[in-house]
Amino acid sequence: MMGIKAFITGVSGTSLTSDERHFMDNEHPWGLILFARNIDTPRQVHRLIDDYREAVGRGDAPVLIDQEGGRVQRLRPPHWHDYASGRQLGDVWRHDRKAGEELIRLHSRLIAHDLALLGINVDCLPVLDVPVSGAHDVIGARAYSTDPGEVATIGRLACEGLLAGGVLPVVKHVPGHGRAGSDSHLELPSVATAHAELSKTDFAPFRALRDMPLAMTAHVRYTALDPDHPATVSPRIIADIIRGEIGFDGLLMSDDLSMQALDGDLAHRAEASIAAGCDVILHCNGDMREMEEIAAICPVLDGRALERAGRAEAMLGGGDEIDVDAARARYRDLLEPSV
Repeated sequence: MMGIKAFITGVSGTSLTSDERHFMDNEHPWGLILFARNIDTPRQVHRLIDDYREAVGRGDAPVLIDQEGGRVQRLRPPHWHDYASGRQLGDVWRHDRKAGEELIRLHSRLIAHDLALLGINVDCLPVLDVPVSGAHDVIGARAYSTDPGEVATIGRLACEGLLAGGVLPVVKHVPGHGRAGSDSHLELPSVATAHAELSKTDFAPFRALRDMPLAMTAHVRYTALDPDHPATVSPRIIADIIRGEIGFDGLLMSDDLSMQALDGDLAHRAEASIAAGCDVILHCNGDMREMEEIAAICPVLDGRALERAGRAEAMLGGGDEIDVDAARARYRDLLEPSV
């Protein structure tokens, strides 16, 4: 079998088309990411994931989703449960630390349970961004707090809940999206804050969780760090800040390359992300023409990137036992004060 390629792909719908199956079989992306367009019923999602893994020939190939709670949750009623936002979790924790710790762990542990039943083994959670007054609401209530220390503490609890359920967390968006004055899905945000201040605030939660297996970059330009390039395509930021100052040595994935924050065509974006130091690139929209463009550029995973992927994959699966009904009842009770 050919080597695994250094990208994560989306697909167009609720089942693999013949073209998508052929693409997976030939290109062997490292992972698949799911969105609302890919989700109908539990049985359908499970079948889609099984078909993807059969096509790439790896029974435990990573399957990712953004299931945070609040406004960002791809799995929703009636087949799945609603979950609180990061801000709601933070509010309970600030009101009662003991109850908050239990709630945050339960939040992630129950999400992990939902995901594991479907075969999803990676959740793009926690959000470690620290919002500031006047920033765009793209992070907003997704954030746990405006205090870096609180974000770090709550973020670790969230990771512990996922890992206890056999699901890998992805810390995002390194080195920090909280100051962005615009939505990076639509345009490139530019942050002019001094390096020392960024280090003290924005970087702090990522530094505290640098031992996590996976992280996602921010499509944000920090002019004090690199005036010309956003973090995703900045060799200086990835080497000096993410790998150096923050000390993260897990698998680093780009945020979605189809977002409008990045310049150039998809091939240029992919090339620039890998050249800058991203181990794996993320492409989400399921557009086959774009998928083929990305795959043509992406290298096979090797060297340090392959080692990091292997370390992450070694943590997949397992998980402790949970009485789901009792855990859900307890989750509702603990959340009650903030609802």
